[in-house]
Order: sequence, then structure tokens, then C-alpha cells
Amino acid sequence: MSLAELIHLPPPFTLLRLREGGDAFVHACRIAPESGAGTLVYVGRFDLAEFAVVLEPTEPLRSARRAFYAGMVALTDALRAYAPPSKPITIGWPDAVRIDGGLIGGGRLGWPLAANEEEVPPWLVFGAMIRTVAMTDDEPGVHPLASALDQEGFGEAGAAQITESFARHLMLAFDGWRADGFDGVAREYLSRMPRERQSVQRIDDDGDLLTRWIGAGAIERRDLMQALATPSWFDPALGGPRL
Repeated sequence: MSLAELIHLPPPFTLLRLREGGDAFVHACRIAPESGAGTLVYVGRFDLAEFAVVLEPTEPLRSARRAFYAGMVALTDALRAYAPPSKPITIGWPDAVRIDGGLIGGGRLGWPLAANEEEVPPWLVFGAMIRTVAMTDDEPGVHPLASALDQEGFGEAGAAQITESFARHLMLAFDGWRADGFDGVAREYLSRMPRERQSVQRIDDDGDLLTRWIGAGAIERRDLMQALATPSWFDPALGGPRL
């Protein structure tokens, strides 16, 4: 049975498969200028759900970068669809995904290096990796801050199911953005972050995270573009999520 028969993506997505050992994110960024919006690059790996989708923004890069938050909402919604009841799935700003406290992966965003912040970029790429199977031979507890779907009770949900679910939820996230503005996406994203006591958080028009501490006058700003430059969850030596 071919991969095209195994993975069913809704329109307007177009599936492009890479061999195991390929890099979905890098490849999607390379072909984005010609491939067009909705191209979803998938790497068939046993231990990871790895995919990247080409987006076609309609806003200047400065604000279009907020599409990353829609991708993260869709990614966590995709996991929630298969999660055991009451299993907490959280986001560590801006890009890390944890299940019950254990790091399982995250998202990243690419854009043309020469793009002007004040102009609409020709493309964006949202990429994700989720550890589906723990592949180390270490004893349980050796990597207490890392986890995988098979260790969290996700049953038979693997890379194909997570990828399909992500595509559906990404469409819903962007539909909500178009209908009601970005505020709904921001609320959904912020609701998945661990609560900071005595604080109020919001995402500004540039995608930066603003935190105001109750009783204090100062507002803490965390720069999204700077944070996305080096994914917090990704280990280049492993080619996947950190252990």
C-alpha cells in the first residue's frame, strides 16, 4: 500500500513524501518558491511524525509570522484528538510541545532570508516533529524530561494519523483567523501555556509575547523572531527532539 493511500489530506493540501533521512522542513523551505501553498512534505520515519507545510501569507512578514501560533494550535489539537483522557498537552513558548511535562517535539517557522519585514513574503513554512516512539535503550527515568507518544498511552496513533489530524486542524485554525481575527488563535495558544501566577499575557501584532505582572508597572517582551531562530526543542546532533 502506498503512502498516498495511507495518508488522506483534505484539499487544498498536496502530499510530498521524502525518504527516511530527509529533512521535511529544509526541503519545504527549498521548494516553497515553486511548490505553492498547501504543499505538505512528509518524512516516513518510524520514530517521528515529521512534516512541514508551505503557507502563502497575505500580510507583511512582521505580522504574518503569527501564523506560527496557528500551526502550534493545530499541532496540539492534532495530539489532543488521540490523547488519553485528561492527559495534559502544553506549549513551552514559543515552540516546544510537552505531554504530561515530557518534551515530545515542537514546531518551527521558515521564511525567505531576504524578505523585508514590511512586505508580504512569498511564502512561509511551518514544520513540526513529534516523537512517536522512544528509541533509546536507556532505562526508564534516565531522560525524565523527554517522552514519546507510545510512552504516554497514545495507542496506535502514529506519524500518519498525527499528520492527517494536523492538516485538518490547521485549516480550522486559519478559518477561525479569517472569520474572527487573530485574537481567537492567540487565546487558544495562550490557554495551552502553563499559567504564570499573578500575570496577564497577550500576543502583540508582531507576534511577540507580552507579560504584565499584576502589581508591577513593567511589561516583559519576548521577541518571537529571535526565539524562532534557534528551536528550543530541537537537537541538531540527534536530528530530532532533545532528550
